[in-house]
Amino acid sequence: MPELTHFDDEGAARMVDVSDKPETARIARAEAWVRMQPETLALVEEGRARKGDVGGVARLAGIMGAKRTADLIPLCHPLPLSSVTLDVVPDRELPGLRLTATAKTTGRTGVEMEALTAASVAALTVYDMLKAADRGMEIGGLRVILKDGGKSGRYEAE
Repeated sequence: MPELTHFDDEGAARMVDVSDKPETARIARAEAWVRMQPETLALVEEGRARKGDVGGVARLAGIMGAKRTADLIPLCHPLPLSSVTLDVVPDRELPGLRLTATAKTTGRTGVEMEALTAASVAALTVYDMLKAADRGMEIGGLRVILKDGGKSGRYEAE
């Protein structure tokens, strides 16, 4: 079982010391989805949502969320992000929106939490923008699907 690095020898929470780690290029990708009624998805696809461009606002919110990750997650290191992108794709089979966030940095620790934060904030924003039309929306599927860089190497979800 891998060691849990966010705890000291006495079991107290701590921020991991990464000062001796080399700086490497790092990338992480995370995804989530927002399931909604087909009629709600039609509002998004046809640009008829009352609050405006759902995908565009969700994209910006996700990027802003990634930049604030260290403010939200107590033991995360503040990172100089070199790139954050967020794709918002309609999926009629869901039905709903699929959100995929990608975060990049060159640093001593990974960007999984930034990618996860971007995807989750984008999903919450979709809910906020569409809740007047569909209070029964469901958010799910939040997970890391790619992580690369650093000592632990590459991880890709199945």
